[in-house]
Amino acid sequence: MRLSSISTKKLAATAPDATFSFFSTTKSNASLFPTTNAFPNITPYNVGNCVPENYKFSGHPLEPVELFLKVTPGQLQHCCLSDDEEDKLHMSDAFFGILGDIADDIEVPWVPIWAPAASSLSLHCYTDLIRQTVGPDYNVKNDDPLTLVPGMPSALCVRDIPAEVLNGESTFFTMLHKMGKTITRDAAVAVNSFDELELSIIEDLKFKFRHCLSVRPFNLIPPPSSPSPSSDSDHNGCLDWLPGHEPASVACIGFGTVMTPSRPEQAALAEAVEASGMPFIWSIPERAKANLPQGFLERVGEKAKVVSWAPQTKVNDHGATGVLLSHGGWISVLESISGGVPMICRPFFGDQNINARLVSQVWKIGVELKDGKMT
Repeated sequence: MRLSSISTKKLAATAPDATFSFFSTTKSNASLFPTTNAFPNITPYNVGNCVPENYKFSGHPLEPVELFLKVTPGQLQHCCLSDDEEDKLHMSDAFFGILGDIADDIEVPWVPIWAPAASSLSLHCYTDLIRQTVGPDYNVKNDDPLTLVPGMPSALCVRDIPAEVLNGESTFFTMLHKMGKTITRDAAVAVNSFDELELSIIEDLKFKFRHCLSVRPFNLIPPPSSPSPSSDSDHNGCLDWLPGHEPASVACIGFGTVMTPSRPEQAALAEAVEASGMPFIWSIPERAKANLPQGFLERVGEKAKVVSWAPQTKVNDHGATGVLLSHGGWISVLESISGGVPMICRPFFGDQNINARLVSQVWKIGVELKDGKMT
């Protein structure tokens, strides 16, 4: 079995008889798999030459993904076909449709895994219908409900659709468009959601696919018993800091690993949490700490835990946590739901607008920032 997913370690630990291949950059693999014996059923493969020499980044959040995807398919195919081990099943992120082609060639089933919400998958399955109906020159503030997509909640609007779904030409969304048109041929599709959460969407997907498996959220899989660092590690001591606080009194803040808010937004957020007097954990990359107001860290002192990494699943599960402010990424949404923590969503791109609308208007377990920014 082959899988490229942030949950590879957890899945590998729960399925020791399966073999997993993990494709990433050399730097990423060195960080994720510092030892070779911690996960004997995972083989990391380095995808080389992602960034051309003297390349200058524009700052777009999907740019590194674009570069990775342009070189990965060929290397992925080479590794699959050169492996001496007899494959029984291919599983992978749904993005890598080339694995479906390879699986067809060697006559084994392919089961793509869709890690975002089922609602997001539905958009990609109906991209052609959406483009024909809405058109490329749609109003980005269009509040018309997305009733043209079967099963889509009426609270979701045209303006929630990622712009690239309508007129995107990037490698990333070209792959997603192709995936949406061909994924119905596969043996099964595993979706990182559950029926009670997205029932109408999943019912439609079950009609479209041979087998649509809504599996329990990946983030709820127990962490592997390994000394290797994982998403549940707490080297910054967040879990030791939480017990000294009243129930539901702490704010957890984190915007994922891809995007960080602009300098003005970070400054506005810092000023707001400082003025509120509310204790908080803020997971912020080291590179972004320079955007915080001068003297902020000293003024908040012991009332805050400003760290480069926090075990968000465990933080949300702790009784002291009262709210999560995040980008509305699907994993964060699931972590919030499993921990019973209300959300404040500040979406940036991709499926995050859809997720934020589901949180605020459909499930009513949180709110979305007015005008989508912190001021």
